[in-house]
Amino acid sequence: MGFDRELVKGTTATVVLRLLREREMYGYEMVKEVNARTGGLFKWKEGTLYPCLHRLEVDGLLRSHWREAPNGKKRKYYRITAKGLAELARRTEEWKQFAGGVNVLLLGKTG
Repeated sequence: MGFDRELVKGTTATVVLRLLREREMYGYEMVKEVNARTGGLFKWKEGTLYPCLHRLEVDGLLRSHWREAPNGKKRKYYRITAKGLAELARRTEEWKQFAGGVNVLLLGKTG
């Protein structure tokens, strides 16, 4: 099942920040991680991710650096900043409230 593109776009940055709270990662690693954790329910592609990473870095929520991989290729690794951690906390709280409201409206569930 695929999700509406706008729905995915609206959550990508928050998911990226959450992943990078755990550890620094390179882009394709994030794609694989999201797809694996959701059992393929989310089907991220690099084209979805890289514009988001760029925006988050410009906004000061991420920092990046190049590192050589074991195969000799250089990979750009991203890590979350203190500003990014604060933004993740804000977005997480916002998501909880939003999801709660949608659940009430669509499913009749509260709490």
